[in-house]
Amino acid sequence: MRLLLNWSVICFALVLSFSATAQDIHFSQFYLSPLTLNPALTGVTNCDIRFTANYRNQWASVIKANAYNTFQASYDQKIPVNKYDNFGIGVSFVGDQAGESSFATLSGKLTLSYAKYMGGNRSTSHYLSAGAEIGGAQRSIDFLALRYGEQRDFSKPDNFDTALPTFETVSEDNFSYLDLGAGLVWYTVMDHGTSFYVGGAYTHINEPTVSFKDDDGDDNGARLYSKITAHAGAELMLNQKIGIVPDAVIFMQGPSQEINAGLSGKYVIERSRYAYKTFQAGVWGRISNHFQDGTTFDAAIVHTRFDYNEFTFGFAYDINMSPLKPASNTAGALEFSVLYKICEGRKRAMGCPDNF
Repeated sequence: MRLLLNWSVICFALVLSFSATAQDIHFSQFYLSPLTLNPALTGVTNCDIRFTANYRNQWASVIKANAYNTFQASYDQKIPVNKYDNFGIGVSFVGDQAGESSFATLSGKLTLSYAKYMGGNRSTSHYLSAGAEIGGAQRSIDFLALRYGEQRDFSKPDNFDTALPTFETVSEDNFSYLDLGAGLVWYTVMDHGTSFYVGGAYTHINEPTVSFKDDDGDDNGARLYSKITAHAGAELMLNQKIGIVPDAVIFMQGPSQEINAGLSGKYVIERSRYAYKTFQAGVWGRISNHFQDGTTFDAAIVHTRFDYNEFTFGFAYDINMSPLKPASNTAGALEFSVLYKICEGRKRAMGCPDNF
């Protein structure tokens, strides 16, 4: 039984490694990582400058110290163009590492946007923001840490003899590539914190080659699929203190699709010219096409958020509900987010959705 469990864990880790090449990393708290969600969200903030940081740890219950670790950091700001419009500029960095072979991706991007005032009145305004991103990424792996079928030796404690030849040939253990993307976001903001938004992004437009072998350059299977992102949400204040915050996002990338949707409750502790303190808590669900099992309910997500003036702190926990649940014992991922805004410019005629 123990041998069967060990092989289940090994197969589980291998499946995760192969699936990771087909789909981008994701954050459950995608609204606290705006530049990785949609370049059109660059500069879409109620203040002048915004910093974000996110950390995600996944599958530690199965692969222990070799769990997936993902981090993100970004800086963006809006620059007034006239009385209503804004130009946005930002930079973002994403890093991801997983497995005994330290398979890693590190990317950096420059994002630009322009938010155009589309009309409104004294209590409501509408904006359309268009954005683009350009950057690069590097992927690396430690091939010496990999184990192959040719190295299987059941007389060894871990059933492998790394001294045996693998008969595998690779060209390099790291490579870099160019990455391009674009997006649109429409949003409307009303008095008392009520807002709506809907947007879409098309990233990896150039479908870069992501292969460690030089001779795979023309192989379509070695290309990073372009990704379509559609997202929408709202903040609906029921009274001066209580509101609801529905959000949803859809990712479509090659054969992979994913839907995250949920609802949070919001309580306003204090909202004034000098202070902004709120608390949110809610439940989300994630649906994805899970390997050969088709579309499944992948995870239930519980999350909280606390806004304290210029700071925002977020926490989320993924409860694994997929067919991998027996191996993970329902433990999915832990996620922490921090957002900080600097407000120092002139007062604008209308702000942006509070959730960003």
